[in-house]
Amino acid sequence: MDEKRLGVGTRVGDGGAPGLGNTPVQSGPAPLAPRHIIPISRHLEAAGVTRDFFAPSHAMDDSEKKKCTDGLPARWILAVLGCVGFMIVYGLKVNLSVAIIAMVNHTAVAAMSKEHDSHHDDTHAFHSDNMTEEAAVDECGNVAKKENLADGPFIWDETVQGIILASYFYGYIVTQVPGGWVAEKFSAKHVFGVGALVNAICAILTPVAAQTSYIFLVIMRIIMGIAGGVTLPGMHVLIASWAPPAERSKIASTIYAGMTLGTLVCMPFSGLLAASLDWTAIFYVQGGLSLLWYILWMIFVFDSPAQHPRISRSERKYIEESLGTVVKSEKPPVPWKSVFKSMPVWAIIVAHTCNNWGWYMLLVKLPTYMRYILKFDIKANAGLSAVPFLCMWIFTMLLANLLDELRSRDKISTTFARKLATFLASIPPAVCLIGVTYVGCNTDLAVALLTLGTMFVGGMYSGFLSNHIDIAPPFAGTLMGISNTFATIPGIIVPSVVGYVTHGNQTVEAWRLIFFITLGIFTVEAIFYSIFGSGELQEWAKPKPVKEEGEQQKLNDMA
Repeated sequence: MDEKRLGVGTRVGDGGAPGLGNTPVQSGPAPLAPRHIIPISRHLEAAGVTRDFFAPSHAMDDSEKKKCTDGLPARWILAVLGCVGFMIVYGLKVNLSVAIIAMVNHTAVAAMSKEHDSHHDDTHAFHSDNMTEEAAVDECGNVAKKENLADGPFIWDETVQGIILASYFYGYIVTQVPGGWVAEKFSAKHVFGVGALVNAICAILTPVAAQTSYIFLVIMRIIMGIAGGVTLPGMHVLIASWAPPAERSKIASTIYAGMTLGTLVCMPFSGLLAASLDWTAIFYVQGGLSLLWYILWMIFVFDSPAQHPRISRSERKYIEESLGTVVKSEKPPVPWKSVFKSMPVWAIIVAHTCNNWGWYMLLVKLPTYMRYILKFDIKANAGLSAVPFLCMWIFTMLLANLLDELRSRDKISTTFARKLATFLASIPPAVCLIGVTYVGCNTDLAVALLTLGTMFVGGMYSGFLSNHIDIAPPFAGTLMGISNTFATIPGIIVPSVVGYVTHGNQTVEAWRLIFFITLGIFTVEAIFYSIFGSGELQEWAKPKPVKEEGEQQKLNDMA
């Protein structure tokens, strides 16, 4: 069929305005297309044509681009609030890792352990002229005074602690795919916002649950996981609707860096609250502050540029033309068979799952390693545990900007960029973790290696975590839900495995075994993704041509 005769080259925005060139943006329904192309748009809509993310229209000149980047564009307001949203979700996820150190009665737990002996604990009581309190002496001869907050009210052994820390992921794994589907079908804005809101409310209720029974604490954490599980696929849908391809890595990395920043801020803040007040303040203060974010999210964020009442005309035009937006009628059905037969999809799943093993190892168990092996008190523990995540955040932003710049200059392909970033997120961290267990009493070098290893994990944001949108933009939320379902399994397993291996045996040798397991898993990630990963649009994700002869004939008649 003659493309010129059918007017296929004419761009129609979500509301119907071709390029929005001569039509002002309204705060209500988007403006209709000019009269002479309404029949074409109606037949396209009737044929089920949806957003075409794949064929950008004519390039905007420099002056047009400048207009839509002056001030703080709507897409970057989304990025900033999305980043803060993930800070909340991840901060409330990991604050228990620090809080549990102040919540547990470590002396009672050690006494109850049948495997406990003075060798493993490496502590004894002694008296001198100027010190009459119990002190901890590690195998390197370092003496550290015990703080009053070292022993909390709860007698939970390593196994129970593992169950509590893993319980968040029992709920988290359930809502990944449903969360992506609901976000695509209805409103990604509300899916993400409500998920974060429920986490904040549950955090405020956590002290009451813990003081009632650890079973109630587990239930509360499961509810938090259910709500938190929808946030990642929900945000992927928003990014697919708002991020121009040339800015995708930067916007995605800015948003997902909130996961790192949440850890960075909440770990030392939690330690400070526990040391200055008590462990309950961690949940009351952080949960209460998180409620304020929800108000801003509801005011300033919208599901698409077409629905935003305050977006500039130039920015809306830039985004929609960059994404090749056409009339959206109905969400296309997910081609499930093609999805699960696609090796690039499986490459994302394998990389996401393997990387999360190491990520959750650092996220959930780094404070434990700092306390038992490196012998830091809770203030130093929380502060030093946050340093690696600061470096990770900086590395994430630098790498994202570098890769986007190289891609925009056609120096590297999207496939190469994703594979390089994923490689950096796997092999260097694995090597650093192994090195930590061989540095002996050099705690400075141990902290440096932990920092370096954690920093490189930040490559995941420009790697496989951005890859769903590359290969199948219309189904980005669903694909993220699928991969994150598999990737949640390590979140359930890691605390339990570490608890089992280190139960009554908090030694370097026990942690060395754990880190060697992590090395093997990281290696599988690097090899599998390097072979099967892709940054190219998949055939099954492209819009299907109109097959109905009746509709085809109508289009011919209109031409």
